[in-house]
This record gives sequence, C-alpha cells and structure tokens, in this order.
Amino acid sequence: QVQVVESGGGLVQPGGSLRLSCAASGFTFRIYPMKWYRQAPGKEREWVATIISATGSTSYTDSVKGRFTLSTDNAKNKVYLQMNSLKLEDTAVYYCNTRVQNADYWGRGTQVTVSS
Repeated sequence: QVQVVESGGGLVQPGGSLRLSCAASGFTFRIYPMKWYRQAPGKEREWVATIISATGSTSYTDSVKGRFTLSTDNAKNKVYLQMNSLKLEDTAVYYCNTRVQNADYWGRGTQVTVSS
C-alpha cells in the first residue's frame, strides 16, 4: 500500500527555517519522482519542487529557488524539504506527492505558517 506522510511544519518568523519530511512506503521510493506542493488559504494548490532519488535530479518553482533544497535518505525512504529564508508568502499547507503506476498519492499535509 503506497503511503506518503508529511511532518515538520510549524510556526516560524520571516527569515527563519524549517525542514519538512515526507516518509514514503509501499513502493520503490528511489525511482519515482517525489514532489512537494503547497496550498495557501484561498489559493489553488501549486507545485513547489520535485526530486528523483535515483538520479539526484531536482527542480524547483521559481519562487523558492535558492531558498528551498530537496534531499533524500534512501535508507529511511524519506524526502526532506529544507526551507530557508522563509517569507510570509510561503505560508501554506505543504503536501508530499508521488505518482505510482498512474495513480497519484497524497499525504494529509503539514501546515507551515510564517508570521512575525
């Protein structure tokens, strides 16, 4: 059974940092793209970043480039999203996603609130 579970959200001041985790299970973690999305209040869900562990390939939406960094721990089947220099507009629920055999799997999300 494919599952992805996010953790690590919280309240942080502008300029601060957080590290989100996505724990994956039920599939060969390292060969599938692992993605982060976010959804701010009143807005549509937007793609944030993607990593493919087997190749080390990463991509980021423009608004987070240079501030967010993806990494993986293959032994733990985890993906990490290190978020630095956080801005007010980064406030959102962050979701981990993967697509396995033409089916999308989402976690329940973790809340990130950037506020002074």
